[in-house]
Amino acid sequence: MSELRRYPDYKDSGVPWLGEIPSHWDEKRMRFFVNTNPLKSELDVADDTMVSFLPMEALSVDGGMNLDTDKEIGEVYKGYTYFRNDDVVIAKITPCFENGKASISKNLTNGIGFGTTELHVLRPKTDAISKFIFYLIRSDSFMKIGESEMYGAGGQKRIPERFIKNFLGALPPLDEQKAIVNFLDTELEHIDTLIDKQQQLIEKLAEQRSAVITHAITKGLDSDVAMKDSGVEWLGEIPEHWDLTYNKYLFNFSRGLTITKADLIDEGIPCISYGEVHSKYGFEVDPDIHPLKCVPESYAENFKYAVLKQGDFVFADTSEDYKGSGNFTHLNTQTMTMAGYHTVVMKQKHNHNYRYLAYMFDSKAFRTQVINQVSGVKVFSVTQGILKRTPAWLPPRIEQDKIVVYLDKETNRMDLSSKAATDIIAKLQEYRAALVTQAVTGKIDVRDIDKGNSIEEVA
Repeated sequence: MSELRRYPDYKDSGVPWLGEIPSHWDEKRMRFFVNTNPLKSELDVADDTMVSFLPMEALSVDGGMNLDTDKEIGEVYKGYTYFRNDDVVIAKITPCFENGKASISKNLTNGIGFGTTELHVLRPKTDAISKFIFYLIRSDSFMKIGESEMYGAGGQKRIPERFIKNFLGALPPLDEQKAIVNFLDTELEHIDTLIDKQQQLIEKLAEQRSAVITHAITKGLDSDVAMKDSGVEWLGEIPEHWDLTYNKYLFNFSRGLTITKADLIDEGIPCISYGEVHSKYGFEVDPDIHPLKCVPESYAENFKYAVLKQGDFVFADTSEDYKGSGNFTHLNTQTMTMAGYHTVVMKQKHNHNYRYLAYMFDSKAFRTQVINQVSGVKVFSVTQGILKRTPAWLPPRIEQDKIVVYLDKETNRMDLSSKAATDIIAKLQEYRAALVTQAVTGKIDVRDIDKGNSIEEVA
């Protein structure tokens, strides 16, 4: 797409991050066009008046608000944040603020809403409209400067109200605010549709990957082989000449280091903890490729039980949902690495192909066995006991090697396609963020676009 047209005349805003703005726009601190955190005392309704209640998880990143709970105002008046229709609600606590959690309140019961105290409420004054404010606070400049202004210890930092009040924004006339909103609504919907298609492709590839792994790892590569009933639910029939056993006979078990995230350093021995298993390096990890935090080199001598060698397995011992129960990685390098906090370590007793075992652990047949045994409410525990009593099935070593060669080829092809889709999503998201920032800071003139012309016609 060609570069979008700029306004004919600009002036220096005097604000480094804002730069030049259209000559007829005003640079203003947000307190002059937004009221923050309105007082509940303006309400004059009975205690039994029903109002909408907004949990933090109901905040979206697209301006919507997922409301499905009503409460009497007397239940929530004290200890909760008040807002009303057309207010902009933004999360003020990490990581919700950093993830762009913000919404415009719509369709509130009796026009009134209450939610967690970890919210800031922005109410536009007469010279601003809600959706423009929403896009302004989603701009790169607001988010990046806001993150630098957060205060508090550890992971519970908050965005201060004074930052919002003092933030210098470029405010166009109301008709241009509406034009910018209409332009961004249209363009972002188009971008989001493209992102959704790539995400659907990634999900489809993941399903195909799982199906290919599960079939090869439970039925083998010979379609004519004689089969037998394994007697294990979710496993079904396996080749007649395969052995059925349990993990406790195949592995020695230990735990990872009893440290916290705060104990990790930038240099030393690479360390893989449950967070990386869940979010970054599931299935396999190579510290020569994958960035990892470290522990001091003395740990290798003092905590030998947590030292990993190539082919060792690390399971996350907790998960926030059933689906993540059984997430693991295996060390696919000879570089010394250690297992970190909240992990179970499994080291082979024998000499099976460790990548065959990795594919077995990644199969639906194995994962379902683990999921069926875990327990918990908000956190689900995967214990050594669960892993020890989970069945394992083994073809002869030569057949393990053939299955690995086949699956390495097939999964690599799908992984490359998935990575390409992920890269496209990243570029689209980058463009999406840039478009919002450019529009709300006047770097592009969308007025003709709003009158019905396409981007290509005015570019």
